[in-house]
Amino acid sequence: MSVGHTAVTALRPVVWCEDGVDCGIRDLLDRLGDKWSVLTIVELAAGVRRFRELQRALPGISQRMLTLTVRRLERDGMVSRTVHPTVPPQVEYELTPLGHSLTHLVRAMTDWSYEHHDAIVASREEWDAANPGSEIR
Repeated sequence: MSVGHTAVTALRPVVWCEDGVDCGIRDLLDRLGDKWSVLTIVELAAGVRRFRELQRALPGISQRMLTLTVRRLERDGMVSRTVHPTVPPQVEYELTPLGHSLTHLVRAMTDWSYEHHDAIVASREEWDAANPGSEIR
């Protein structure tokens, strides 16, 4: 390998963790890879929401999936759940400071997807035309 190539490989990769250390990127990707988590975070970034408000704001999400989503986000420390002692009990959800710290990343992903959406659609159409009958969608 030439000297020039070793300088290139010495650069720190985009996703980097110290040798042998789990830096948590897989946990974050598990959470952000779940579309309902990201959409729930987006909705809660606007303020406190009750369960039914969240459900109405997320068309297509089932009650069970919303329950699982907010529980996972609560477990990860991104959402707090407050139960008010009323009959029936009122439950409110809001982002914690940790959850709020994630919103700039979600915003960056949203901005990127908006900026590149047309190019992605065009690329998919071009690929689909060149690969008729493909099962990739």
